[in-house]
Amino acid sequence: MSKEQTVCVGDEYFPERGPTLTFSDLHYCVREARVCRGGGPEKHILNNVSGIMRPGMNAIMENLFLNILLDVIAGRKDPVGLKHGKVMVDGKAVSADLRLSSAYVVQDDILMGTLSVRENLLFSANLRLDRRQHSSADKNNRVDAIIRDLGLTDCADTKIGTEFLRGVSGGERKRCSIGMELITSPSLLFLDEPTTGLDSNTANSIINLLNKRGKTVIFSIHQPRYSIFKQFDHLTLLHKGEVVYAGAAAQALEYFTNLGYQIEAFNNPADFFMDITNGEIKSTLGFKISVVFCCCDEPDTEYEVTLQSLMTAPLKSLCLAARGMNPFYNMSINKPMYVSVCVCVCVCAGQLRVVCGRTVRNSLRNPQTSYAQLALNVFFAILVGLIYYQMPLTLPEALQNRSGAFFFLIINMVFGNLSAVELFINERAIFIVFVHIFCSHENSSGYYRTSVYFLSKIFADLIPNRIIPIFVFSAIAYYMMGLKPAFEAFLCFALTMSLVSLAGVSLAFLVSASVSSFAMANILIALPFVFMMVFGGFLVNLNAMLSWLSWLQWISVFRYGLNAAFINEMSGQLFYSNNTSVPGEAFLKSQDIDYSVWGFWQNQVALLGITLTCMFLAYVQLRRINRWK
Repeated sequence: MSKEQTVCVGDEYFPERGPTLTFSDLHYCVREARVCRGGGPEKHILNNVSGIMRPGMNAIMENLFLNILLDVIAGRKDPVGLKHGKVMVDGKAVSADLRLSSAYVVQDDILMGTLSVRENLLFSANLRLDRRQHSSADKNNRVDAIIRDLGLTDCADTKIGTEFLRGVSGGERKRCSIGMELITSPSLLFLDEPTTGLDSNTANSIINLLNKRGKTVIFSIHQPRYSIFKQFDHLTLLHKGEVVYAGAAAQALEYFTNLGYQIEAFNNPADFFMDITNGEIKSTLGFKISVVFCCCDEPDTEYEVTLQSLMTAPLKSLCLAARGMNPFYNMSINKPMYVSVCVCVCVCAGQLRVVCGRTVRNSLRNPQTSYAQLALNVFFAILVGLIYYQMPLTLPEALQNRSGAFFFLIINMVFGNLSAVELFINERAIFIVFVHIFCSHENSSGYYRTSVYFLSKIFADLIPNRIIPIFVFSAIAYYMMGLKPAFEAFLCFALTMSLVSLAGVSLAFLVSASVSSFAMANILIALPFVFMMVFGGFLVNLNAMLSWLSWLQWISVFRYGLNAAFINEMSGQLFYSNNTSVPGEAFLKSQDIDYSVWGFWQNQVALLGITLTCMFLAYVQLRRINRWK
């Protein structure tokens, strides 16, 4: 199929020819991290790099920092690091509309393993295609077309695969990842090392597939085989942040041969070029690949010869014009000053429906965690019920047993939710790739907003996996222990246990959103739980505590949970000692617990306040996750 033809996708025809991307004088730096005395010195990664990427297969090869240039021109690197330079598409500055016509495929296949190939593609279509312009039938037709084009027909209904579920092959995973970006029919496609981790035959088929589409395809690649290399239209060869060669891939071998570099028989040209840049092959004519690390007005001789012999006149004029401009970064999105609230609400509601559906489907197909959470709650409910079976109302056993039972219950509610600390850590890679922050920079994917992702975890993960098991736990333990038989008292007990559990989960969410490793998360989550337990009022008398420490009781989930449980059980309850009845309020008064109606509900409000505060901070932490790594 020639590049002048068009391809039919979903009953719509899209032109094969892609845009021309130009970049001039890109100078990118990173600051080395230091533990002490702040950041270290700046390290120059790209030194005034310029080039043109035309429609076709544009490969970027480098021995170091392989994907830096790719990420910079795709707008996926922190703009702070770009000291100066300009990126343009078809002679126009990169805007929101132009960005929507591009797509970026990451190196790692970030797919939901419990979903099939078709479901993953449909997930992308539902989120990224405007439902006002594309009906459900249109989206399904487009997904079917992508499946046919990518050769995924045989595995369309096969799950991607998880550690517990055998799924598709590596090549099929990569094709599915590419297909999720092709859903929007992008005219400009970026790929980060698309052949990494694939066998040679699969890698060759992936490149062949991309070559047939005829768009402007820009990708980084490391030492491809010859059958892959000969499919390149344009080659950009970098060495330590500077351009060594930028031109037709078919002419690269002749160019280096003319400079005195001799290739051995049967050697792969890609390996030959890497050997030249690494200094392992010397020129017989005395040429050297020299590199200047700083930004210089007068480049060295060898670099100037390479640049003059390969750059076209339009690009050189573009570079000269850019050098007279002030440093700026032109990859940010020009967002409108006003956005319709109704449109935002509709978009968020549609995204929330799709993302919640994916979360629920993932939970149903990977139910180990849900089953374990329910089984754990049932086990502890029966255990507590057997230990404190039908507690008597005679003193002092009644008070001792109830105090121990409530403390044990609160501990179970809090520490039983430690598994929630893994939630955002496990999905951090998916979050970074898919999420779209509406009020900040967009990344290339832009599937959904942070708020949509966060709310989907609350509605589709937190409520069914945390709240429902708590009510099952409460129903079993409450009546086995023989607590106050009134149904209203049971509802208040279940509400207290649920709010204590939610407070524990929200704190786990906050820690999970703040760190990226399980080891640090386990340390950070255990510390506040232990302090809350100590200052809960059961292990130590809060009135006898040092004044500068006593304030910690006001942030203790254990304190509010224990107080609410005691008020609910003791109020209106009569206990007996030597034929003398003792009201439960006497015990509450001795513990300085406000047992009025407001006294009970203020503990519920405090638990709810802790939950909402931690949830809000967790959301803030998700928004602050560094997407430029």
